[in-house]
Amino acid sequence: MRLILASQSPRRLELLARLGIVPDAVIPAHIDETEHKGELPIPYAKRVAAAKAAAVAAPGALTLAADVVVAAGRRILPKAETETEGRQCLELLSGRRHRVLCAVTLVDGAGRARHRLSSSIVTFKRLSAEEIAAYLASDEWRGKAGGYAIQGRAEALIKTISGSYSGIMGLPLYETRALLRAGGYPLG
Repeated sequence: MRLILASQSPRRLELLARLGIVPDAVIPAHIDETEHKGELPIPYAKRVAAAKAAAVAAPGALTLAADVVVAAGRRILPKAETETEGRQCLELLSGRRHRVLCAVTLVDGAGRARHRLSSSIVTFKRLSAEEIAAYLASDEWRGKAGGYAIQGRAEALIKTISGSYSGIMGLPLYETRALLRAGGYPLG
């Protein structure tokens, strides 16, 4: 059975490899990820994951897509692209809990979609100005939801996590494995 990953994320490829999976094709989904007015984090994550999968789905293949959202309350934090955005995210998250949502969609060869959602709670330590500056200098934050990557230097700044580490990285393995099995993908 052919598997398409609708993402160019090296982290998602690494996480799939942990399940012993190498996708047959990697086709990034180029969709508009703009939030709708008043859209809350969970519906947003689900909508974007589903749209990514639908954008590259092919007859006779399974298509897997995911979207990560860092949410502070009802607010969706950006995928930080500028140092100012990165700093704002880190200052907001400093010393407080936030949610990391990872929605996963699998579209089967007949076009039927299955969805799962991973929700995790992450708590950063209170960050000093020096810690924020050092993290920004690392450039790991660039393009990352909420301005950080848990699998890098930010891991040392996180007091607690409750939920799925792989989901925080970008692809919750438990939920992904369940979707693939339900879609008929051969897994051990």
